[in-house]
Amino acid sequence: MITLDAIASLCKRRGFVYPTSDIYGGLMSSYDYGPMGAELLRNIRNIWWKTFVQDRADMVGLDSQILLHPQTWVASGHVGSFNDPLVEDTVTNKRYRADHVIEEWLKTHPDSGVVVEDLTIEQMGEYISKHAVESPDGNPLSAPKTFNLLFETKLGVVEGEKSTLYLRGETAQGIFTNFRNIVDSSRVQLPFGVGQIGKSFRNEITTGQFIFRTIELEQAEIEYFFDPETEDWQKIFDAWKEAMWSFITKTMGVDEANLRWRRHTDKERSHYSKDTFDLDYQFPFGWKELWGIAYRTDYDLTQQAKHSGADLRYMNPQTGKKFIPHVIEPAVGINRLFLMVLADSYVQEEKRIVLKLSPKLSPFKVAVFPLVANKPELTQKARALYDELKQSFAVAWDDRGNIGKRYLAQDEIGTPWCVTVDYATLEDGAVTVRDRDTTKQERIPVRELTAYFQKKLI
Repeated sequence: MITLDAIASLCKRRGFVYPTSDIYGGLMSSYDYGPMGAELLRNIRNIWWKTFVQDRADMVGLDSQILLHPQTWVASGHVGSFNDPLVEDTVTNKRYRADHVIEEWLKTHPDSGVVVEDLTIEQMGEYISKHAVESPDGNPLSAPKTFNLLFETKLGVVEGEKSTLYLRGETAQGIFTNFRNIVDSSRVQLPFGVGQIGKSFRNEITTGQFIFRTIELEQAEIEYFFDPETEDWQKIFDAWKEAMWSFITKTMGVDEANLRWRRHTDKERSHYSKDTFDLDYQFPFGWKELWGIAYRTDYDLTQQAKHSGADLRYMNPQTGKKFIPHVIEPAVGINRLFLMVLADSYVQEEKRIVLKLSPKLSPFKVAVFPLVANKPELTQKARALYDELKQSFAVAWDDRGNIGKRYLAQDEIGTPWCVTVDYATLEDGAVTVRDRDTTKQERIPVRELTAYFQKKLI
């Protein structure tokens, strides 16, 4: 199986992901997305948005602020209970999540009698003490304590008069606080959902695992509202699970052998959730949550109504009944989708590394080369073809080095097809099209190229 180090190395070499502030030594759990990464991220966002917002009659979109009124986070429970269990190495003072330390320890000390997700912070402390669980550096650990994940900031200019604000810990609360506005300003009727993609921030304890867990993340969340008296929540829940699975396996082209559903236990599940599942992916570092779905009942709207004093009830236009809708929430990290498709498409062959990305996701769909760079007749013909194809596709241009190196470079960034303009092109008006996955080549007339690639991308 491919290693995380191999993926990270490819990402930096080919411009997918760089360490943030690299010239200053980086910043913990922070990354920038380079030219290829920015394109892949945009493709993932766009395909998620089209699938779950634009293509559904029961969905609308939202783009709420990163900075919300601070009472939003009091009402949601984030200020009081958005915590992780923190332990410290008593020698190095490095900080770790207690549950993650226990999980790593269990890999070499199997214990069928413990389910880490079910342990309270006190039980984690007891387990660490009883079994002498050590830090990754082999040192004793402190007793666990709670660590709030919200980033706190200040609004104002005069010291002492500044108001406390929080960088949002999730995008969902902007949907709940805008529920009344959405209902009043649009023609939505239950059941309906609101989708949003945006940045969230978490003051993470854990480092490592590349872009899987970062302090700045991008979420794609849906809140699907319904009347629990007229709609069967289980049917809605199962329909969303099916849609999530289909999106990953069919739309994104991921191998379903690397996916599984995991239901939260009663102890692990949030107190406001009636049922929660994680769609896990088998990353190079093990099975980890990719996408979660929870039946949050009416908790969030009720809490925001209580703390704000606003009436967040929905009125049935046919019966006049007023009530707080219930909600089912499918929520995924765009960055985790990004890492998933890289891990799933990374193939090490004897003479090359290739990213066998779904063509819908590939940063470039086509690359255009002149066979020889210093021949004006080839370069001019290739450049004209590049300009023509760019009207319909994301196209790369490369005239550096020999043709073999250009092919290998495009293989590593996942470009599905390479088009080479050679001397024969000047005679017969056809070009060589090379397939990324098979490396097979065929001659295609220039006049047929656009239709050829459009058919491939359906």
